[in-house]
Amino acid sequence: MASFQNEFHPTPETPQLTVRAVLTGMTLGALLVPCNVYSGLKIGWSFNMSITAVLLSLAFWRFGEKVTGSRPWGIYENNINQTAASAGASIVSAGLVAPIPALALLTGERLAWSVLAVWTFAISALGLVMAVGLRRQMLLAEKLPFPAGVATAEVLRDIYSHGKEATVRLQMLTASAVVAAVVKVLETTTSLVGRVGLPAPFGWSASGALKTAGYQQVTLKNLGFVFDPSLLMVGFGAIVGLRVGLSLLLGAVLAWGVLGPWALSRGWAIPGANEADAFWFADMVPWLLWPGVTLMVTASLTSFAIASVRALQNRKEKQVAEEIGDMARGETWRGFRVGLVLAMGLVVVVQVALFDITPWMAAVAVVLTFFLAIVSARVSGETGIPPIGALGKVTQLTFGVLSPANATTNLMSANVTGGAAGQCSDLLHDLKTGLLIHASPRLQSVAQVFGILTGSLAGTAAYLFLIPDPQAMLLTAEWPAPAVATWKAVAEVFQQGLGALPAGSVPAMAVAGGAGLILAFGERFLPADFRRWLPSAASLGLAFIIPPWISLSMFIGGLLSWGLARRVPEWHRRFLVVLAAGLVAGESLAGVAHALIQLIST
Repeated sequence: MASFQNEFHPTPETPQLTVRAVLTGMTLGALLVPCNVYSGLKIGWSFNMSITAVLLSLAFWRFGEKVTGSRPWGIYENNINQTAASAGASIVSAGLVAPIPALALLTGERLAWSVLAVWTFAISALGLVMAVGLRRQMLLAEKLPFPAGVATAEVLRDIYSHGKEATVRLQMLTASAVVAAVVKVLETTTSLVGRVGLPAPFGWSASGALKTAGYQQVTLKNLGFVFDPSLLMVGFGAIVGLRVGLSLLLGAVLAWGVLGPWALSRGWAIPGANEADAFWFADMVPWLLWPGVTLMVTASLTSFAIASVRALQNRKEKQVAEEIGDMARGETWRGFRVGLVLAMGLVVVVQVALFDITPWMAAVAVVLTFFLAIVSARVSGETGIPPIGALGKVTQLTFGVLSPANATTNLMSANVTGGAAGQCSDLLHDLKTGLLIHASPRLQSVAQVFGILTGSLAGTAAYLFLIPDPQAMLLTAEWPAPAVATWKAVAEVFQQGLGALPAGSVPAMAVAGGAGLILAFGERFLPADFRRWLPSAASLGLAFIIPPWISLSMFIGGLLSWGLARRVPEWHRRFLVVLAAGLVAGESLAGVAHALIQLIST
């Protein structure tokens, strides 16, 4: 952050919030949000699309300069573009890949496109107003890094200072996207590309119920330990790094190589087809998700509690009140006072109108969002990762006490808090980029409004196209949807009680909960030299819910990234994120196109 040098300074005449900048950002947001819906339902994570939007818009408008003689595409118009595009692409944090599908699984309620669009826009608008209110404290007073925003500003600076740099990065992005898209097309349309089994059998001999059923040996393919052709997962692994990749691999071995076979042998989970090539994901995950969810929830809530205590310790009571007051005032922009009241009112109204949530509970969800947005913004500002899952669990636990048997209230009220606080964190990254290049934060906020409008329309349409039948399609090997599984599991416990848990899962959950506590405390309090060897609790738990081949692919990506960082650090700094972004965008867009073609042809 301190080393960032910016030679760009806008004048009053410098174009920023132009019509073409907003339309470009809206168009790219509509094109990129399906990528995040796709990856969110695959592995529960989404990708910051700011850098991708910067490079794609530059390519388009430079081509326009040559063909039509349009004026140059400047850095400040590009900043407005990336602000709108990333706001649209981040709409998934408003519930599209977690509580909304979980509601469909629990109640069978499939919401119409218009309902989903209004819901996601309302939540995102509340997050936007809170981001504006927290900007002064988080960016100007505390100068939190917000790493994704810094990375975007660095890319903007590089490509506008050195024309060749932009060309090379665009070529890298395009090439990796094309390769990933071609591989995905071959996988879905031919038998030339597919999962490849590992060379040696797992060597675990079946016992008990398995022997009775005629199973003498469980193979690696049965358990899901195969090489998968997905380059999207390799790209994600490269982005998240080796520690997360190793944690995923360790979690996969523990879950699918140890606990899963043990549950099968005790008859707690039922094996699939008695064939060497059969995948047993759908048969084993209903048992494995419980210790996995427990590990993730325990660790995330513990980390969240520690972060909250530290945040309050570091901030005097008066200063915390000032932060909330900043949100209420909308900084010095009087118009945002009206925006805050409208956003809060809209969120309360849509909760009552769409899900029959009692008005006072709807208001409690909005009030909780105020306090949790502060912690979410600070955590995201320091680490780059908004704790949306943990925030949602805080509200799920709260409403689990207030309305224990109502799954709809539990999920959708938690959706308000987690979604709005997550959107607040995401949008602050965009404002960080603008701060570093001296752009107008007010104009960026206007661009964000157009961005979330686009995202709410396009993102919900993408979700409905990809998952027309949530109950049949989700929590399968094709769509593991780990975030959905987590939200659904917590709501089920409050709705049905511990009797809803499968046989034998309670001891495994107790051990997983203890491990989550230990890892969370170790992450916060151990010396840095020891901390870097600790597995990531979130990644360990995630590996229990996704097929092992995803964990293996992400480990490979993390390993490749680590090797490149050691051998060619400058190349890694300049191109790794661009290369990985191309892999993610290429495969996910090809996957969305394939799903759309299938839908139209049926």
